[in-house]
Amino acid sequence: MKENNCVSLVVNGKQLKADEGCSILEAVMKSGETVTDNIGCSGQGVCGSCRVLVRRQDEKKIISTLACETKVEEGLQVSFLDHLPVNHRQHVYKTNDWEGKSWNILQRINEVFPEAKHCRHCGGCDNACPKHLEVQKGVNMAAEGDLNAAAIFNECIMCNLCTIACPEMISPNHLGTYVRRLTTAMTLRPSDLLRRLHQIDSGEMTIDLDAEIK
Repeated sequence: MKENNCVSLVVNGKQLKADEGCSILEAVMKSGETVTDNIGCSGQGVCGSCRVLVRRQDEKKIISTLACETKVEEGLQVSFLDHLPVNHRQHVYKTNDWEGKSWNILQRINEVFPEAKHCRHCGGCDNACPKHLEVQKGVNMAAEGDLNAAAIFNECIMCNLCTIACPEMISPNHLGTYVRRLTTAMTLRPSDLLRRLHQIDSGEMTIDLDAEIK
């Protein structure tokens, strides 16, 4: 029920009231609910962790999105996605022997992400991505050793929604990070990375790694 510019929504099974115009994340924090997990932007400056599933009033379709950038709506139903599947693959690799070794890029990718070449082309990762990236295209390019795939993942915020959606457990966002690292090691450093490092070094942007999340 809507009253005094407020809307009612359900978050993780609990009825909440929130001011119109605020985000789902703001609504949860203002409600007094304890926020202890999944909120990457609270202090540490790492985004992409407040992934949620939402269903709008009078709609059957459920979509994945981010609680920090999705506005509350009357009758909205929200479920936070807390963790990755416990049986998910771990990708371990070293980064200290990449420079100047571009001939075996495909071999490296296949060794670390052998599942990438088994993409089903189902589009699940594209549908899950809250930034509407061409995730599947990036996976297919990376599986072919094409480092141009790195550009597709430049706006990735590592929310892991594509990983959760992938039936082959490919971890597209982690594959994208790997390809970006390969690309950076073998070419010029990305300008956006250089700007961010300068902001941190100059004190323009501060990151408190010990910030307490409440």
